[in-house]
Amino acid sequence: MNTSTHVSGNAQAANGRGIVVTGGSSGIGKAIAEAFLANGDRVAVLDRAGGDGAIRVDVADETSVRAAFAEAREALGGIDVLVNSAGLLTESPLEDMSLAMWNETLTVDLTGVFLCCREVVGEMRQRKWGRIINIASQLAIKGGVGLAHYSAAKAGVVGLSKALALETAPDNVLVNCIAPGPIETPLVEGISESWKAAKRAELPLGRFGTPAEVAPAALLLASDPGGNLFVGQMLGPNSGDVMP
Repeated sequence: MNTSTHVSGNAQAANGRGIVVTGGSSGIGKAIAEAFLANGDRVAVLDRAGGDGAIRVDVADETSVRAAFAEAREALGGIDVLVNSAGLLTESPLEDMSLAMWNETLTVDLTGVFLCCREVVGEMRQRKWGRIINIASQLAIKGGVGLAHYSAAKAGVVGLSKALALETAPDNVLVNCIAPGPIETPLVEGISESWKAAKRAELPLGRFGTPAEVAPAALLLASDPGGNLFVGQMLGPNSGDVMP
């Protein structure tokens, strides 16, 4: 996936916007990036792995985030939409969880979202238009066995998104979340088969989702006029795991 440097004439138009997707080289982030590309938007993929046209970033590192967003901003001519999809998922009962595991998850999955949001809010507010879409999880609502650290981080993403939405909505910068249920991605490959089997049995739909089934929610939240009334909301493509 390559970063396009073509600049359209109207950043607020339906197409041709500058889109940044973190964690965009695989899984949900990749599907979202591909959906925006298919929509005619200009997309910069930021990913820890780099390669294949992506801009290398460590979302947990402030200096790395600043450098990556500066590069993306130059390539795109401005950032109209940010999708925070970079994340980390490990599994451990809380009583056995090391502080290092806890801190790593909170730093990547929550602090990383904060750092990336902070990079774009100013220019969006100045322009009086912007969309920020943070990938949370249904576990932010219901928790998960062996996933206390992940659940806590994603609950933090939801709270951060709501608070930031209140700050920025007067300037037409709309902040929302997508809280997927379990999705068939490389992120969940490290989770035990017993955990995944138990989770499938809980789901009314009886199966995990796919990244392509999540991506349309991002297009909706970023759309005009379709996304114009979503402020601090959480969309839940979760196979029925949570019914708020």
